[in-house]
Amino acid sequence: MARGKEREENGAPPTISIIGPGMHVYGDCVTDGTLRIEGTVTGTVYAGKAVVIGQDGMVVGDVRTQDGIISGRVIGTVMAASRLEVQATSRIEGDVHTRRLQLEEGAVLNGEVRMGEVQLGHPPARGDENEHPEELALQVADAELSRALSR
Repeated sequence: MARGKEREENGAPPTISIIGPGMHVYGDCVTDGTLRIEGTVTGTVYAGKAVVIGQDGMVVGDVRTQDGIISGRVIGTVMAASRLEVQATSRIEGDVHTRRLQLEEGAVLNGEVRMGEVQLGHPPARGDENEHPEELALQVADAELSRALSR
């Protein structure tokens, strides 16, 4: 189909959720569609279609999706069942599991890379809460401080 005219199986336009610049989300993010992150997420990100992390975006936690495009920072495991694009401005501190990988020159990836079939598992049931939110808050504060110092 032509770009912009895509439809989901039920005929509805695809769902795109955005976490904007300066926005901080503490807890898991779950969507069947696409999630674009320009702010900070502290928790696991599950997206049925795609995750796009902008240059100033950060995830402190795992990312699980079909397709991923990372321009920002991830501190955690990235699992992309189909394809992962790691752009030159990105920094990943954790393992990567994907079927196909595009890694641009200048990207930083500190972790183990596994290629092949990826089992994403199921997102948590609604109402599940993070067991240690105070630890996650400290992790994101440390990550933001590191990011500020590296500029």
